[in-house]
Amino acid sequence: MTTHGAHCLILPYPSQGHINPMLQFSKRLQSKGVKITIATTKSFLKTMQELTTSVSIEAISDGYDDGGRDQAGSFITRFKEVGSDTLAQLIKKLANSGWPVNCIVYDPFLPWAVEVAKDFGLVSAAFFTQNCAVDNIYYHVHKGVLKLPPTQDDEEILIPGFLCPIESSDVPSFVISPEAARILDMLVNQFSNLDKVDWVLINSFYELEKELRDSIYLLSLLFLCLFYLEVNLLSVHMFLNVLSLIRGFFFS
Repeated sequence: MTTHGAHCLILPYPSQGHINPMLQFSKRLQSKGVKITIATTKSFLKTMQELTTSVSIEAISDGYDDGGRDQAGSFITRFKEVGSDTLAQLIKKLANSGWPVNCIVYDPFLPWAVEVAKDFGLVSAAFFTQNCAVDNIYYHVHKGVLKLPPTQDDEEILIPGFLCPIESSDVPSFVISPEAARILDMLVNQFSNLDKVDWVLINSFYELEKELRDSIYLLSLLFLCLFYLEVNLLSVHMFLNVLSLIRGFFFS
């Protein structure tokens, strides 16, 4: 029997472009001895081909098990209500089966997953399926630094972390249309619960976004070190040791 050091529950947003990156991440974790369970919706499982993977798959509900979510104007609200309940039921089921969950890695499109994790005392991690540059744009929209859609006067847009301004045509195309407000709300709300998570993971690699990653990393490290210095000087050393362990875990 295979022994596992931890059991990680992966919660992707039920869309192929979101599930694929999290599936690859899950396989990587599994290769390191972590037990993986992917939870996705019953309605999505009906539309996808059988996964040729050893990763366990479990179903939760989005409130539209028999379809109709694309015509539902309140899909996100309904998913939060039903999804939170059925995710909690799944965590209890796995615990009763002898495989208690230690950690939830969730797609930030589903920020309510953090609350479920906290209710069970679980570690939580947000996994952004888009790269740093895109996430950086949406984050600054969320913080009110960047206004979308851009106006005719916005020939150049300054975004913190970017080495040079971008043009309005560089902004993701769908947000230029005012009727995209609902989608934009979901994208910027990805950051609504990040202050409650234990880890933030991004689907990228260093060489792809070196300048941006360096900028974000240095700002984050400075902030965290200053914060920990106020609490306990030893915490800085602990934090740096954790960073070292993460690099060894994923890049060894």
